[in-house]
Amino acid sequence: MRRGPRVLSRCWTACRLWMRLFTFVVGTVLFWGGMEIDFLVRRRTPRIDVINKWVSRWAKTMLCVFGIQVVARGPHADQGELYPGRDARGVGRIFISNHQSGVDIPVLLSVIAAHAISRHDLANWPLLGSGASRIGTLFVDRTSRRSGAAVLRQIAAALEAGEGVLMFPEGTSFPGDAVHEFKPGAFNAAHRSDAEIIPIGVAYGHSDAYFFKEPFMTHMKRVGSRRRLKVAVEIGGPLDSAEPSVEMKDHARARVAELAELAKVRLATDA
Repeated sequence: MRRGPRVLSRCWTACRLWMRLFTFVVGTVLFWGGMEIDFLVRRRTPRIDVINKWVSRWAKTMLCVFGIQVVARGPHADQGELYPGRDARGVGRIFISNHQSGVDIPVLLSVIAAHAISRHDLANWPLLGSGASRIGTLFVDRTSRRSGAAVLRQIAAALEAGEGVLMFPEGTSFPGDAVHEFKPGAFNAAHRSDAEIIPIGVAYGHSDAYFFKEPFMTHMKRVGSRRRLKVAVEIGGPLDSAEPSVEMKDHARARVAELAELAKVRLATDA
């Protein structure tokens, strides 16, 4: 007698996943098309401003499609605004965050104006790779020093052009709430460009969101099968990029860990 409801539940979960994936593909194509039309219509508008507008719209829509509710708090987020990618001087900002999930990038791009740095193989994925390249995603092979050096030059160029960059200094995603050792790349780039560093802490309401040493599609199947998922984002004030890189790295890690803990507490409080 109990088998029927379980079978129906599994069927409904599978249907929900495939409908979401279908909507993701169609929605991505439509948003991409809208952005290309906007490029043509608003030729005098800086290209990065058009990209930031459409990327944040895409991210918010796709998160809604997948039942992911983002609650953000901090500068600009409290007013429901996108955190600008450039500071008052016109220099791009570096946004740093802990890394837990394969959906960290759309979650953060829904609240900040920035280029993401992503794994190098994403550039070859159908649709997603081409779209990511079109909006200025920076691809890095973390096993290659040459690739790392190349992306640091791209980061410097983006910051000089007044464009924000999103970085995950842990280097990869980790399950759980601990914030792991930071790598120095983001802080070397900030120091050289005199760029503001904006720390961010992220916490998810369920462990299904964690992504660690598994095929990406396996991870997305698990996330996409959930009826809903809540995520809290805490944005802090700018850090001093004039500090030596090693000290800055440790200070930034402590601040991100503090913000991630605040996000976790808020999830528990709002549950």
